Amino acid sequence: MLQDASPIIVPEGASAMTIHVQWEPGDPGTPPHRHSGPAFGYVIKGAVRFELEGEPERVIEAGGTFWEPGGDAIHYQDGNALSDERTEFVVTMMCAPGKPMLELVAEEELKERAHLRAPRPTA
Repeated sequence: MLQDASPIIVPEGASAMTIHVQWEPGDPGTPPHRHSGPAFGYVIKGAVRFELEGEPERVIEAGGTFWEPGGDAIHYQDGNALSDERTEFVVTMMCAPGKPMLELVAEEELKERAHLRAPRPTA
């Protein structure tokens, strides 16, 4: 077993999309966003910097999995954690009818919800 996630809430009438993402070294990935349904991923090569609202940032290396519940939760980071190698992963996202598969979060909302973000790592 690679991943076991619960509870999972799939919007009624949801559609699903599986994509293969390839990021060049150091690519920051998608800006903060959310999905209307759950998303499940598997890192094929490299390492993904991953951060969901309320959870500490983590790095998921090749062979590792990730998931996010979708809905209201903000996905802050999903970029390439490596500065010298390409990163690749596949992700299956479920989407509520009539909603976009991915919705960027406005700066104003990020400020309003800052108290829900886990403390940032210090370097």
